[in-house]
Amino acid sequence: MSKKAGTALSVMAMVFMGALASSLTVLAADAEETYQPALYATIWALLPPLVAIVLALITKEVYSSLFVGIVVGALIYSGFKFEGTVTQIFEGGIIKVLADSYNVGILIFLVILGSVVCMMNKAGGSAAFGRWASKKIHTRVGAELAAIILGILIFIDDYFNCLTVGSVMRPVTDRHHVSRAKFAYLIDATAAPVCIIAPISSWAAAVSGFVEGQDGLAIFVRTIPYNFYAILTIVMMVGMVLMKTEFGAMRTHEINALNGDLYTTSARPYENATDDETPNPRGKVIDLVIPIVMLVICCVISMIYTGGFFSGTDFVTAFSQSDASTGLAMGSAFGLVFAIIFYMIRRVINFRDCMGCIPEGFKAMVPAIMILTFAWTLKAMTDSLGAAVFVEEAMRSVAGGIEVILPAIIFLVGCGLAFATGTSWGTFGILIPIVVAVFEKSSPEMMIISMSACMAGAVCGDHCSPISDTTIMASAGAQCDHVTHVSTQLPYAILAAAVSFVTYIVAGFVKTAWIALPVGIVLMLIVLFVIKMMNPMPVEKPTE
Repeated sequence: MSKKAGTALSVMAMVFMGALASSLTVLAADAEETYQPALYATIWALLPPLVAIVLALITKEVYSSLFVGIVVGALIYSGFKFEGTVTQIFEGGIIKVLADSYNVGILIFLVILGSVVCMMNKAGGSAAFGRWASKKIHTRVGAELAAIILGILIFIDDYFNCLTVGSVMRPVTDRHHVSRAKFAYLIDATAAPVCIIAPISSWAAAVSGFVEGQDGLAIFVRTIPYNFYAILTIVMMVGMVLMKTEFGAMRTHEINALNGDLYTTSARPYENATDDETPNPRGKVIDLVIPIVMLVICCVISMIYTGGFFSGTDFVTAFSQSDASTGLAMGSAFGLVFAIIFYMIRRVINFRDCMGCIPEGFKAMVPAIMILTFAWTLKAMTDSLGAAVFVEEAMRSVAGGIEVILPAIIFLVGCGLAFATGTSWGTFGILIPIVVAVFEKSSPEMMIISMSACMAGAVCGDHCSPISDTTIMASAGAQCDHVTHVSTQLPYAILAAAVSFVTYIVAGFVKTAWIALPVGIVLMLIVLFVIKMMNPMPVEKPTE
């Protein structure tokens, strides 16, 4: 079945079930509050996301896979009763997540950013940047390193990182025959892994908020050198680019890209996205750079505004307690207004064309919005089944084991939880308070190492999961088929996770990052060298 047909079936199924739901009696609110499913807080709570993930990897169709996972969760929640299942899918799922203010803010940000990117393309800014970059960047290695550097520089927020790096660097990587799958990996690997080790980011703010009664930001800074997965992912990514090393499905994509096929797979949802566009001859590099810079400035100002900066709160505190969703939505709105005024003053596009870019931007983001909505709904299913309670109880029982290997165990638990639920922040919220309670008084240094293991595991699981919002954003930013991105990135993430696991075992014994981290870096480089020897890449053809 084709992707379009699968999507159509998913939508038709939703409409049909919605029509049925309208004729059913809605469960009473007070009964819903006290209701607890028979399989609450058991391992069955992790079944819905696992079903969705397995189906997505097998069928290569993400919409119907996510919806099946949602249905499985609703069936378990309702005790396999028809009325309760339908009610849970819509009232407790889709409608609930779309009514959540945080989620709405992210969707607004997506739509506005899509509109700004559309304006940059129509104004000729993206094409002009591509022409400029072609004079400065002459190799595939240079194009990939430029994407990595830009991704590291945009450390404020992972959503913003994914879409901005994608829109700016896509013409450059395309010209140098970098596959869309590899580009999506570069975006994803410089999103969450960079944000989780940046003291001033929305992720640092989230982690700091989970450490009660202490200076959360100071503790976050101490965890940075122990965040082995994030650091080793960056080392691995740069090492692979410089050593020209690829393996697994990604190697096939890169070989095909060298021969002119950037997609490899039959699913090419963005292949004709720009075929009908003629570059604006009046466009210049400033038509891309200035709107992007202003977008960053507006988003940062809006985020610290939500944290109380303009009410007297210092910058660091304001950032640590900011509302990323509201800040990004407000900042992107101001950035959109600035872009419209800027392009009208520059006379590269008129007001009517600017307004026409808004629905075009919305249309470009529809795939990401649909997947995000289904992913959020699936998370709501796991929450209603008590997945967090189940994992918390399992972690408390593990905490009584051997202390020196506990960071490695916590890393694996974080990986599994984030992979199944598709959320890093939710994993932080479950595991970090447990770690703090266990080690706060007995071993402060082990608490820092274990907190880092929580965060690293959460980012790793988030990296691997097809229902992760960051992974979805990376696919959208690179304009790569989502399941293709997941399947090609998975072996890379597993390799980084394996080396990180060994490094956490070392850290548990030596209790210092100054020994454990160099061991992990050396081990990673050795593995990459062995892979290069076993799987040499073809010689790169010169770019025309």
